[in-house]
Amino acid sequence: MKVDLPRFFKACNPNNTLISGNADFQNYYIDFSAIPGRNSIKELRRTITKLSPDRPTCQLFTGYSGCGKSTELRRLKSQLELEDFHVVYLEFQQDNNIEASDIDKILVAIAYQVHKEIPLKTQMSWLRRLRRGFAGIFQRLTIEFEYEKDIPLIGGKGKFSIKDKGSYKDYNQLWKYLRTTSSTILQSLNEEILTPAIESLMQQGKNGLVVIVDKIEPVDSKSRISEDTKSADPSADWGEQLSQLEDLFIERGEQLSKLNCHVIYTIPLPLMFSDKSEKLKNRLGKGVTPKVLQIVPVKLRNGRDFQKGIVLMRQVILSRAFPGVDENTRKRLIREVFDSEETLDRLCRLSGGHVQQLLELLYACLQQKDPPLSRACVEGEIQKYCNRLRLALTDEEWNLLCQVVKQKSLKGDKEKKILLRSIQKEFVFEYSDDKGSWFVINPALEEAKRLR
Repeated sequence: MKVDLPRFFKACNPNNTLISGNADFQNYYIDFSAIPGRNSIKELRRTITKLSPDRPTCQLFTGYSGCGKSTELRRLKSQLELEDFHVVYLEFQQDNNIEASDIDKILVAIAYQVHKEIPLKTQMSWLRRLRRGFAGIFQRLTIEFEYEKDIPLIGGKGKFSIKDKGSYKDYNQLWKYLRTTSSTILQSLNEEILTPAIESLMQQGKNGLVVIVDKIEPVDSKSRISEDTKSADPSADWGEQLSQLEDLFIERGEQLSKLNCHVIYTIPLPLMFSDKSEKLKNRLGKGVTPKVLQIVPVKLRNGRDFQKGIVLMRQVILSRAFPGVDENTRKRLIREVFDSEETLDRLCRLSGGHVQQLLELLYACLQQKDPPLSRACVEGEIQKYCNRLRLALTDEEWNLLCQVVKQKSLKGDKEKKILLRSIQKEFVFEYSDDKGSWFVINPALEEAKRLR
């Protein structure tokens, strides 16, 4: 069996999110639930369907960027729908420019999406009042949802956006007014939209309403690895960015927990290491610790290979090369994709169990050569990737990370902030097992160390 190269290439795009319900989803989806720290979706689902089906819940979900959070949430959506819950999935875009105090924008987005999916007789009187008072501003603003439909692999998804057709001053004036009335927005959202929506769903034989809000993050904190992200004082940069996250999700986040329906929010992983993490749990999480989707370990705590993790990471690649083919047959077809099983395992180990990092490396290889990919091609892309990571790391960060991995701990506020930045930048990975969690330098950085 030969590889369908265009389909394989498309399926390996690291920016594509598998959408449950899409024809290719089951062919590409790999079940990691047997791995420690990968069963949090089951807990989210159980809380809604078994433990509190008739009372609102607010649950928090986090994990490394690119570890599969959105894919798992899409799968959860389908599972909940099979149990007769209506699920509203709202994904924020980076161009929404979410500021640290934009709780009101999140509430308005939820209101519009629920109202759009569940037609109600209510006309949202609070919005009518806003329109009357700010008619001129609303004429220059477009509030809409953009939909992409029937895109292979990605599927369809809705994105909330507010576009300014007038001046930036008008835009800020509107949101300044909304911030002074956010408690009214919350009350109106609950009374005029969510409660009637749930009543309507119950009349249709549904069990309730679940709102999943994905990818909320202040735009200033959304920085990825690049050469120009280095700072003379990375700890100062991260102190400011962490404060923005804390302001949005902790200081003002309590309002987000007061929706009269089941709601799940994804939150940035660094908040789990904040000094205010307990306040986050109690305010936004209503006393429940956020669920963390862990990276798949490919090595054990003692440094030995974790074969179960490596086998699953192999399947991430092989399922995309041969969708719909059983696991045993795929194993016999490895030579159609790589020159040897060792070359495939080299990629899996170097990824550290991070799915997006694995796909980035594979995607780059496919841009260079047709399968079967040679060891030389793979090593070339690994070296380029390692060099990019190393250039984005300051000497101070490098020394600290080596210290953290050696001692398995850290001391001092500055060191902690550097570690938080390193977690977001994917310089360091955290894994868990039945003994707890531990930190490991990204294997690509370990490779860069040997190349120095």
